[in-house]
Amino acid sequence: MRVIGITGGVGAGKSELLSYIAKEYDCQVILADEAAHRVKEPGGPAYERLVALLSPDILDMDGRIHKGRMAERIFSSEELRLKVNEIIHPAVKELILKEITGARERNSPEYLFIEAALLIEEGYLELVDEMWYIYAREEIRRRRLKQARGYSDEKISAILSTQLTEEAFRKSCSVVIDNSGALSDACRQIDGQLKKIQYS
Repeated sequence: MRVIGITGGVGAGKSELLSYIAKEYDCQVILADEAAHRVKEPGGPAYERLVALLSPDILDMDGRIHKGRMAERIFSSEELRLKVNEIIHPAVKELILKEITGARERNSPEYLFIEAALLIEEGYLELVDEMWYIYAREEIRRRRLKQARGYSDEKISAILSTQLTEEAFRKSCSVVIDNSGALSDACRQIDGQLKKIQYS
């Protein structure tokens, strides 16, 4: 069983490529965003600490953390945002570590893919067997973000300014998948990489 981290900048097309991988291969895909949602659920490891930090005002009528209310609370406070991240990120990492441990013990499925924008920054290099960088040229990413999400140039520039540089991604990743062109081309690159693993 092989654990593979998938990272890359916003708009690089990580989700589309993971959808392809999930359909074509014996694998489990863990999305850090989904894991972050799970740890915030009632009974989850981050729930009580987040409510204590941000007050019960962030809860909806069912006692769940309301995403919009939570966002409002931390929007204007960098200090609060950092404290929230200090609660959520370690809880997500612990959850993912449990998934990896379980999969390794079962030796199943063949591949376990973990996707997150911050895999490198959050220290996931030590948890995975290899890290893949999903690359796309900046102008392609900008176009995708405008078309798919309706982002303005200013918003895109602000997001890009907070992310790792291409050089930093390449330095930390052993595999680069170029998703600047057709999706089918990137999928062929993935097939080639996974064949190398199968025959190594």
